[in-house]
Amino acid sequence: QVQLVESGGGLVQAGGSLRLFCAASGFTFSSYGMGWFRQAPGKEREFVATIDWSGRSTYYADSVKGRFAISRDNAKNTVYLQMNSLKPEDTAVYYCAADLRMRWQNPYWGQGTQVTVSS
Repeated sequence: QVQLVESGGGLVQAGGSLRLFCAASGFTFSSYGMGWFRQAPGKEREFVATIDWSGRSTYYADSVKGRFAISRDNAKNTVYLQMNSLKPEDTAVYYCAADLRMRWQNPYWGQGTQVTVSS
């Protein structure tokens, strides 16, 4: 069955960095677009970054552009999110998602990993 397992979350001070990992299994990873989304308390889940199957095309929310970087390793079935210059408003549960056509209407979801940025 499809599994997306996130890791790498934690508590960090403002201005710090974290790297999130998402290990995928149960589907042809190299054919799927991958994405990171996040949900803060009391808010809806929002788009953070996506990457196409080849890794050549990436897209970012304006709020994270220039600070976060998404990448993937198709040999390891893993997608990454490097987060730098973290801000308290980046605090959220971060979810990994997989979608063959990158429409993100009904993707596969991971269970999420908590990121907390203290001021």
